[in-house]
Order: sequence, then structure tokens, then C-alpha cells
Amino acid sequence: MLIREATEGDWAGVRPFFREIVAAGETFTYPLDLDADEAREWWFLAAPSRTVVAVEESGAVLGTAKMNRNHLGNGSHIASASYMVDPAHSGRGVGRALCEYSIAWARAQGYRAMQFNAVVETNVYAVRLYRDLGFELVGTVPEGFKHPKHGYVGLHVMHLALV
Repeated sequence: MLIREATEGDWAGVRPFFREIVAAGETFTYPLDLDADEAREWWFLAAPSRTVVAVEESGAVLGTAKMNRNHLGNGSHIASASYMVDPAHSGRGVGRALCEYSIAWARAQGYRAMQFNAVVETNVYAVRLYRDLGFELVGTVPEGFKHPKHGYVGLHVMHLALV
């Protein structure tokens, strides 16, 4: 697996699983009905942010990550990131590789920490991965997310110091 900066041409490989994941409504706070252009704008970020893809040797996209500052101004020293793995390739370490990549990117960019603002508490694989990589749960917004199967569930705020 290779992780590299995403190009416009990669959108064709990202879009199908982006649409599937967002439409499921289980892990992202995105509008469920984003059209292709809106979705691309939400995910493919301009510099100094970064969007990457994890690809197989064949060029098939396995997953993607977007990395950005969490806030502007006096909060701009904290990074954030989001990840999507094609469900057809889950369980292969793609999410872990993307998360490790984003942590290294944030350190290299001089960020002091990473913060995830909205980790759905029922997304147990993501919560476990982030904890395994050193993120701490700093709080939970009760009933902050309306899950299509579990009803109202919490949204975790998770933090990792980088310095």
C-alpha cells in the first residue's frame, strides 16, 4: 500500500465509497445527500490542508484521509483529520496507516496536537484505533449524533499531544 497526495483523478476511486459511507449516516456528520461536486469540495482540500489516498500497486484506491487545521487564529496550532476506508478493504490496516500518516504530517507541519471533534461513540473500531495511537477521550457531547440504528448517541472529542 502506498499513501500519496490525492489528485483530481483519484476522485473517481474515492467517490463510490465516500457516497456509501456518508449515505449510511453512521460515522460522519455530513449531509446525507451531498452531490458529487459538493462531496469533492468537502473532502479534497486546498493547501495548506492535505488530502491523501491509500492505493494498491494496481492504483486502486483503498482509503483516503483529509488533514487540516482544526481552528483558525489562536487555535490554528491544533490539527484535525478525517478518514474513510473503502468497506471492501476494511480490516487490512488501511485506516491505521492513514491515521499514522496524518499524525506524522501534523508533526512535520509543526502542529502541537491533533483533535477530533466528532467521533461517533458507536464507531468502536475508530475509537479503539485512536486510543491505540495515543489519543485521549477528553469529552463526549451527549446525544450529539442521531445514528440511524442506535438513535441518539454521543460524539467524542479526542486529543493527541504532538509535542
